This record gives sequence, C-alpha cells and structure tokens, in this order.
Amino acid sequence: MLENFSFRTIVEYLPLFGQGLVTTVWLSVLAFAGALAIGIVLAAMNLQRGRLFRMPAKAYIDAVRATPLLAQLYFLYFGLPRLGIILPELVVGILALSLNSGAYVAEIIRAGILSIPRGQVEAGVASGMTYIQRMRLVILPQAFKVTIPPLLGQAIVLVKDSALLSLIAVAELTRAGQLLASDRFMPAEGFITIAAFYLLLYYGLKGLAALSGRWLGLAGART
Repeated sequence: MLENFSFRTIVEYLPLFGQGLVTTVWLSVLAFAGALAIGIVLAAMNLQRGRLFRMPAKAYIDAVRATPLLAQLYFLYFGLPRLGIILPELVVGILALSLNSGAYVAEIIRAGILSIPRGQVEAGVASGMTYIQRMRLVILPQAFKVTIPPLLGQAIVLVKDSALLSLIAVAELTRAGQLLASDRFMPAEGFITIAAFYLLLYYGLKGLAALSGRWLGLAGART
C-alpha cells in the first residue's frame, strides 16, 4: 500500500487541511472556554452544603461522564430541531463539546479547591474575610496552580474529541481527510495526514502543559 502512497495528492489538499486545522483550533478554543464557564458554575454548585444546588450538579456530571460524547452530540443535533431549536452544525458541535468537557472541568476545579488546606480557609474566616474575598485572595490563587496542568490535559482530550464533529459535516480537520479519501479513493493518504496534524496539536499542547508546570513550580519555589 505504501509503495503507491501519493505525497503529491497530500500536497494538493494541504490548503483544505490547513482550513480544517484552523477550524479545529478555534472551535476547540471556543468549546474549552465554554467548558471552563460551565465547569466553574458546576464546581461552585457541587461544593455547596445544600442539596438544592449540589444534587443537580452531581447528577449532571454523572450523566455526562456515563454517556458517550457521540450520543450527546447526536442528541443535540437531532433532538434540538424537534424542539423547534435550529442551530448551525458548528454551533451544535461547540455546544456538545462544551457541555461534555464542562463536567470533567468541574471535577478538576473542585479537586483543586478541595486541595487547599482547611486551616487557610479558617484563617481567612478568622481575619474577617467574606466568602468572595476568601475565594479571590486565598483559595483560587492556590487552586489555579494545582489545576492548570490537568486542565491542559483536558484541553488535549477536547481537541481529539472535536474529530467527532466531522460526523455532522463540520469542516474541521478530520472532515478534510474524509474528503480526500472519498474524492481520490485514497484513505491512507487522508487519515495518515489527519493523524500527523493531530500529533502536531498534541505535542504543542503537551509542551504548553510542561512549560506551565515548570513555570508554576518555579513560581512556587520563589514564593
């Protein structure tokens, strides 16, 4: 098979792959921003003592983590129109990624907040700080250091999960490879090129995670 491998065809389709790569990057950025917003809200609800807020957040997190992303994507893609809500495929894809990743981000943020020693929180209470002041000045700065590496790891997972959006005709990176494979009947060229681009994205994000961990470690050593 490799003896008939056509690099010329890959070069011809590079503009299409480039467009797909750009689409994958910016939709992943938007989806992760949405996941952060959802995760912060869910983590705050899950940390409340009252069951009124804690139980819905826990139920949502468990439901999302227990079901495949593909099922959630199809539920939104086919289910929302039946409710009279018509959204573009790209918006549905970003929404599905945000809702799915938000559940995992919520657990990462919750674990980061719970890792703060209880004594520091009690010291903030004793010094007369309000809840918002304790979160802003005591808890979140330390939780930020703990959660950055796993959040970047979740970002890597989200980028790979974005390949599922090709199933609803979003013109991202995987869709570009599918078009090459169907137009020229060259699946090897199409999917090997997809894998190469995802490897570039993976190592870029992995390097960013390593740099952030090293920087945060140095920052902690200096303080």
